[in-house]
Parts: sequence; structure tokens; C-alpha cells
Amino acid sequence: MNPRLRILVVDDDPALRELLFAYLTDTGFVVDLAKDGPSMRHAIQHAAPDAIVLDLMLPGEDGLMLTRELRAQSDSTATIPVLILSARGEEVDRVVGLEMGADDYLAKPFSPRELLARLRALLRRVQVAPSTLAKAENGHDADYRFGPFLLDSAARRLLKDNFDLNLSGAEFDLLKAFTERPLRVLSRNLLMDLLKGYDWDPNDRTVDLRVARLRRKLEPDPGNPVYIRTVRGEGYLFNPRGAA
Repeated sequence: MNPRLRILVVDDDPALRELLFAYLTDTGFVVDLAKDGPSMRHAIQHAAPDAIVLDLMLPGEDGLMLTRELRAQSDSTATIPVLILSARGEEVDRVVGLEMGADDYLAKPFSPRELLARLRALLRRVQVAPSTLAKAENGHDADYRFGPFLLDSAARRLLKDNFDLNLSGAEFDLLKAFTERPLRVLSRNLLMDLLKGYDWDPNDRTVDLRVARLRRKLEPDPGNPVYIRTVRGEGYLFNPRGAA
């Protein structure tokens, strides 16, 4: 494992913090420690980690609140992978944690070896992207992450919490057009031009129908969209921060 990778461990149990510090340091990570929300924010500001191991039950703000806050950020910290630790291993807790934007969930008590294996797998599969679609070293489009979603441009698929969503080719093309132009109002005419492949006239509602289908797959409440917003009289705006 690359020794330059940095892990932030956030837990209010000092014994567990020290255990994970020693174990992860021995396996080649740089490890920072935090005991609560304020110290977690301070650590991220000091040196952004490559991944966060975050306890669910913390004094003050719990791990779910902190994960949701992290995912609502407008900079690259919104895409930091999060592995939640919790003494509550029930399915509903795991589901809520993943829906809040966590990338993985590990119930206490756990083996440090299992934590290490999950961290390594998480770091392999989660590719952090900046606020606009990046270019990989080979010149191809890199992955784009927003909220709980990961847009895999090379494989032309969309994942939510590491589960594949079934997007049509047209829906993928529309979402990719939005992610390449975040926080900009895009007119229907511009979107028609970007989507290419067919002739259209001013009364063509293809874009609106595709937006409606895409919202049903992206939005917590398609009737009140937070990712693909309607700008009345102008078009649509993609907001990667969602409800934030």
C-alpha cells in the first residue's frame, strides 16, 4: 500500500483510536486521529485524507450527520470515501448510513484485518474526482462523483452506493452533459445540440422526457428535484451538491 495514503480515524474511544493508529501506521498509511465533529473538520482542513474511518455514535454530531455534511461540501472533500463503524449492525442502520453517503459500513466488534481489507478495497474502487469532470492520464474521461453517485464514464454506467443503476444510453448521455457543466443553466436547445444524433424542432420534448426519467433515478423526491433543477423559462441546472 502506498505509504502516502492518509487515513483519518474519527472515534470517541481513545483506546480504539490508538489501536487503529498503530495498526494502520504499521501497514503503511499516514494516520490522523479525531474524537468528534470539530476535530474531524480541523483534521480535514489541515490535511485532506484519502479515506475516513468514522464512528457512528459520537458525542454531539453523530457519524450520519457528519457524513451528510461532508457530502454536501462544494469542494473535493465531498468525495472523500467514508467507512462507518458502528456497534449497531442492524440492516436498517447500514441502509441509512449508505443512504447518507457512506461508502461502506463495518459493525463493531471487528477485526483490524477486516477493516484494512475493506479500506484497501474502498480505495481501489472509489475514484475521487474534482468538481468538474476530470481527465485521466490516458486522456479518457475520469469518474465523476456527486452525493452517493459515481458516474463511470469508461463503462458508461452510474452507481449509487456501489450498486449499479440501470441507465439507458440516452439517460447516460444527458447526465454526462450535466456533470460536465455543473452549476450552469443549460437551455433545452443547448442540450438538444449536445445530445446529437437526431433532428429536432422547437416543440420536441425529448429533453424534458429524459430529464423526468433521470430524476426518477437520481432524486430522493422526483417532484422536488435537488440535483437537476428547473430554471423557469431558461432550462435546467445540475447541482452536484444536491439539497445543500
